Amino acid sequence: IARICCENISGIVGENFTFPVQIDEKIVETVWKRNKHKVAEWEGQNKQTYFDSLYGRSVLMEDGSLTIVNLQKNDSGTYELEYWDSVTVHKLNFVLSVLDPPPEPKISCNTSDSELVLNCIADFQGSLNYAWKLSNDPHSYANQELSIPWKNVDATTKATCIIKFSQTERSSEISLNQCRP
Repeated sequence: IARICCENISGIVGENFTFPVQIDEKIVETVWKRNKHKVAEWEGQNKQTYFDSLYGRSVLMEDGSLTIVNLQKNDSGTYELEYWDSVTVHKLNFVLSVLDPPPEPKISCNTSDSELVLNCIADFQGSLNYAWKLSNDPHSYANQELSIPWKNVDATTKATCIIKFSQTERSSEISLNQCRP
């Protein structure tokens, strides 16, 4: 039996979540278990079968991947994919954490003589992607902090901080005028 240990992964309550399975060989049979209990299986020519809490809320594909629809907190746990490629039984393990959606970010501003420094903060246990958009600039800036020279700030400029985790996005906006000393 070929075994690969655990991959820690996270999803957000309410999202559709697909386990990141990449299998190159042709699969003959698939069994998914959560906390050692069978939740989905597919045997060659037969149709997929679902059990327990994933019945009616999941989709098992022929490539072995499992999608859970409308992720719930109680979907957290240790998942095992066992698949047979007609020669060998393989096992992949995942530890799924289901998190509450990230909150709306908070924006703070610090000033110096030459520039304005914006900081985007969100209290969240996962690793967030940050982006900034300025109302007077078509570019997006991928950073938690953004420095803007005062010469580029006018009375109507607004900055939007966007945070993203998985498929969930939240944003906040500030008028840069309110950051002036």
